[in-house]
Amino acid sequence: MRFTISGKNIDLTPGLQSAVESKLNKLDRYFHPDTEIIVTLSVEKDRQKIEVTVPMKGTVVRAEEVSDSMYTSIDLVQETIERQLIKYKNRLVDRSQSSFTPEYVDEVEADEDDAIQIVRTKRFAIKPMDPEEACLQMEMLGHNFFVFRNAETDLVSVVYKRKGNNTYGLIEPEC
Repeated sequence: MRFTISGKNIDLTPGLQSAVESKLNKLDRYFHPDTEIIVTLSVEKDRQKIEVTVPMKGTVVRAEEVSDSMYTSIDLVQETIERQLIKYKNRLVDRSQSSFTPEYVDEVEADEDDAIQIVRTKRFAIKPMDPEEACLQMEMLGHNFFVFRNAETDLVSVVYKRKGNNTYGLIEPEC
């Protein structure tokens, strides 16, 4: 696996880089050797945060963990990614198109308790509006996301409430 490790508000010491690589190298049984793993370490106040992104064919595996110790965050993110991979492997439609090693794909399937179950379908009209209006609509409904048709681009977009600082995010499709 190839690692790209960067830091925000933190000095990337050789010991820290080594800890990231040794912990995430435990995931090598899941991926082909040429798989790229993008790691970002950051410090915000007393929070030690690690974000790991693994671009794969057709999807992206991403995990983020925060704790009071960077080494604890590294341990937690490795476990989170491992759980995600087990769930994802069980949902593969075309196993030949995956970034996983054949040995991992052939392992015994995980419990059916992890199966995705859609228990409700909701249909609604999508009204054209700008992102700010969509945020207001979302707030009035008391939701933390809202799907709308962007009046400027005529594409279906999503606004969402971000954690913590009362700000919003906008998700737009690439064309």
